[in-house]
Amino acid sequence: MPLAPALALSLWLAAPAAPPAERPEDRWNLADLYPSTAAWSADAAALEGRLPELAACRGHLGDSAARLRACLDLSAELRRRLMRLLVYASALRAEDTGVASSLELSQRGEVLANRFGEAASFVRPEVLALGAERVGRFLSEEPGLVVHRQPLDDILRAAPHTLDTAGEALVASFGLATGAPQAAYTTLSNADLPWPTVTLSDGKSVRLDQAAYTLHRASRNRADRKLVFDTFWGKWKEYERTFGVTFYGALKSDAVYTKVRRYPDTRARALDRFRLPPEVYDTLVRETNANLPTLHRYFRLRGRMLGVKDLRYSDVYPPLVAADLRYPIDESRKIMLASLAPLGDEVLAAVEKGLRERWMDVHPRPRKLSGAHMAGAAYDVHPYLLLNHNDDYESLSTLVHEWGHAIHSHLSNRAQPYPTAGYATFVAEIASTFNEALLLEHMLKAARTDEERLFFLGSALETLRGTFFRQAMFAEFESEVHARVDRGESLTGEALTRIYGDILRRYHGDREGLVKIDDLYTVEWAYIPHFYRAFYVFQYATSIAASAMLADGVMRGEPGARDRYLALLRAGNSDYPYELVKKAGVDLATPAPYRALAARMNRIMDEMETILARQKK
Repeated sequence: MPLAPALALSLWLAAPAAPPAERPEDRWNLADLYPSTAAWSADAAALEGRLPELAACRGHLGDSAARLRACLDLSAELRRRLMRLLVYASALRAEDTGVASSLELSQRGEVLANRFGEAASFVRPEVLALGAERVGRFLSEEPGLVVHRQPLDDILRAAPHTLDTAGEALVASFGLATGAPQAAYTTLSNADLPWPTVTLSDGKSVRLDQAAYTLHRASRNRADRKLVFDTFWGKWKEYERTFGVTFYGALKSDAVYTKVRRYPDTRARALDRFRLPPEVYDTLVRETNANLPTLHRYFRLRGRMLGVKDLRYSDVYPPLVAADLRYPIDESRKIMLASLAPLGDEVLAAVEKGLRERWMDVHPRPRKLSGAHMAGAAYDVHPYLLLNHNDDYESLSTLVHEWGHAIHSHLSNRAQPYPTAGYATFVAEIASTFNEALLLEHMLKAARTDEERLFFLGSALETLRGTFFRQAMFAEFESEVHARVDRGESLTGEALTRIYGDILRRYHGDREGLVKIDDLYTVEWAYIPHFYRAFYVFQYATSIAASAMLADGVMRGEPGARDRYLALLRAGNSDYPYELVKKAGVDLATPAPYRALAARMNRIMDEMETILARQKK
């Protein structure tokens, strides 16, 4: 897989055009990982020097229970050190995507990861050759093997999709090439795209990169919003063909892995990685479509509150209530700590420690990686959080979101041995959106006026639109384009735009006259980086449905609710993610969580309409 999925859990938001002054305490402390790139290089060389030790295990996993344990322990130790190296290289490059030496270090990390993958490629086929019965006997003979029970089970169940030792080594070598489409997309969209300049209604000239687009698409001036949309998407449209080539390359790579792994289609392969029932995906899409009337009700409310009768796509992002609420990072930290109080002292102490010891890189800088993510794979160190803080409410929400991931990694790394300390995105995004629910509850309690309450309720609606309905829409698009490439069809940038446009218009009620989608804007698919991680985004939608139910239980003070939730975070990868969430009280293969989320969205709109009616009197 590409490097990024192993390292980061992301909510993709861009940085502002004019960053605030930066203080040393607002930069992360990478010295906790390595004091210098020279130290990194020394550790990388030492790790590479130990790969022959792992290779010596080839052909010997079945010698004895003790030998199997020693080899699996060695593999885990080397992987643990590798992930520390990769987190450092990734973070260093994120600080400034234009520094050649950082790119080189990142590439060296990718090469080392590939070499490790090749060295460890014999493990799966040899474990499969041992068989479930013999592995079970080894587990009973060697207590130290228990930490590998879940990973071993994961290998054994994948027998129909695992090649022999030579085949697995060959597949591992593919890793050097298959990340190229995503790497090209990242460089083009972050560093090389020639961004246009626009002049806004106030006379201000703005270089319309991703950062400025995110900032100015929410402008209160409708003409400015349309200008920003037309100019920004016009530039992406110019590169539609190129982005089509990069994305089609990623789709073809996925299709090849699907054939090699003997799956019927790429979706089945992606879901089976964590044994997710296909009913989860199918139920999500079905229930989302069934609840499109709720989304359309939101658009009608948006048009009413903005005073716009002919709502257009460029009207989707401005806040429903104009509010000059500012949240500089120090104030955001205080609010975050207050909102997380329901999670208890252990969680608060961990967050305070991270804030004190500089786990975050806070503010935007030229060429800094856009968006926000948390990297929690440095098991022996601590999580790292990349932000691009705008001092607005969206930035506050992003801060809380990413700390949900960091809390998850912190608790899992402390509770689990390394082989089961990781966790699937299916669970990860529950932690982030759970935090957002706590933030909303805190802000509503602190609201002093109807206008502030409407602002926070409106922000919650936009979160539900963006995290549930929008990600489910993305899921439909992914399912369609992957299915076409799996069938051997070609896809150009123009074709991708047409497919995406049809789905975009259906979700937004274009035919019903709710939200007009201009043809130019349907190139939006090219802007979404998560499409380069096959069948990833649907988990944002399932996660917010699950977290809404779990957070409601905690905030109501339901007996055992907090303990069940924190147990989910501590569980890491000790069981399959669907089963872990089900144990916590939510079955995402059933309609219940999705219908509950839609009901919650309707309750928010009910309250907003009540306030609006009161204000008219």
